Amino acid sequence: MTQQLQPIKVYGGSFGPNPFKISILLSELNLPTETMPIGFDQVKTPAYEAINPNGRLPAIHDPNTGLTLWESGAILEYLVETYDKDHQFSFPPGTEDAQKARQWLYFQASGQGPYYGQAVWFKKYHPERLQSAVDRYVNEAKRVSKVLDGWLETHDWLVGGKLSYADFAFVSWQNIAQGMLADEGFKADEFPHVAAWMERMNSRPKVKVLIDIQDQMLKERAKAA
Repeated sequence: MTQQLQPIKVYGGSFGPNPFKISILLSELNLPTETMPIGFDQVKTPAYEAINPNGRLPAIHDPNTGLTLWESGAILEYLVETYDKDHQFSFPPGTEDAQKARQWLYFQASGQGPYYGQAVWFKKYHPERLQSAVDRYVNEAKRVSKVLDGWLETHDWLVGGKLSYADFAFVSWQNIAQGMLADEGFKADEFPHVAAWMERMNSRPKVKVLIDIQDQMLKERAKAA
């Protein structure tokens, strides 16, 4: 099936936490892709806002269906509904597991992503140091991790006893927190079940390749700065 597909256009590629989780699923599903280079300094241009009026990454255009879509959670759901017919990383529609996968996806979108993102913003990018803001969002990141750790204490994966797109959704921001927020009190070893879960995903060959690509891009950006 995938040999006959036209490449799915991915705006921004895999750089950044939200595009990264899209790239993981695309790669794991062996779907052909075409990277459309869009830097973070270009997301507010009229040309890109015609694709994503919110002016954020990621967005995709699927020439096989004619659909242009933005919001990473919506894209993940679209990809499994359209291309994961054997439910390798998803679950049959209408089942309890399908609903539970959506539950965890929305927890990622409403909890992990926003809180971790604000923690990183106030640590690294805000023009003045606001320790109260850093502390608030790092504490929220720890709270989210505690929720995950409690569940993973008795489950290898979030849903259905197998790796799914719901797990992939958490990879990029959790990796960022374990690295960038460590000196702000976020200690990965406080969440041993999350750490083991992350290791299982990060060690997957296709995920590892994407992590290496992103690391190289970060090094190149640092040199250019």
